[in-house]
Amino acid sequence: METEQDKKSLISRELSQPIKDWLQILLNKIQASRWKEIQMEKIAVFVDVQNIYYTTRFWYKRNFDYNKFWRVITENRIVKNAIAYATDRDDKKQKEFQNILRGIGFDVKLKPYIQRSDGTAKADWDVGITIDVMEYAKNSDIIVLASGDGDFDMLLSHVKQRHDTKFELYSVENLTSISLIREASRYFPITDDLLLK
Repeated sequence: METEQDKKSLISRELSQPIKDWLQILLNKIQASRWKEIQMEKIAVFVDVQNIYYTTRFWYKRNFDYNKFWRVITENRIVKNAIAYATDRDDKKQKEFQNILRGIGFDVKLKPYIQRSDGTAKADWDVGITIDVMEYAKNSDIIVLASGDGDFDMLLSHVKQRHDTKFELYSVENLTSISLIREASRYFPITDDLLLK
């Protein structure tokens, strides 16, 4: 004959099985999500805004499509960081553009635009980009660099060897150093599909 205790135990087991099943399903979903995240490549993105602006304007007479670029490089990837390096001319239109970059997902680093007495100008981010790439490379599977500046070829070579990090390079091919293209793990020339209409 069943005792009151036996009945309570049976009810407890019957009720707890659906809860256990539900918890197992939840745990499996969490593990699958984490596994997918582990499998996704981690990227760090660095954009030399001045270089991209002037090369696309010179070669194509059009502007770079940062939204499309973001969609292409981030698909099925985890963005560890994304930095756009620009100049600060205290210009309203430029500030609006920088806010658009922030809205897309970039941190925007600004350097003052310096007009020299001889008429030349300076607003070079090469050292800043180099320092940041070296800092973030150790935690990234892929470095995405948007620039055609040949000064970065030694940086790519050094980081690939030191951290076993891949480099994806985006630039206007006809205005890009061949040595830089050679150092890239994958090269993507900026063409019509990455330009604003």
